[in-house]
Amino acid sequence: MKEQKFHLYLSESECRFLIQNLIWFQNKLRREGRYTDAVDDLIIKLSKAKPKKIRVT
Repeated sequence: MKEQKFHLYLSESECRFLIQNLIWFQNKLRREGRYTDAVDDLIIKLSKAKPKKIRVT
């Protein structure tokens, strides 16, 4: 079965807010001694995402 993909269109401030909270969550997981692989992948994907101009009507 094929996984469904989702595309998020975020403003610069929303993206920055999301990365900050993911880093906070990553630090929380590290303090608890849990794995952070999934959070690491999300942070990398967000930081490598190219900005895309879209028209909002």
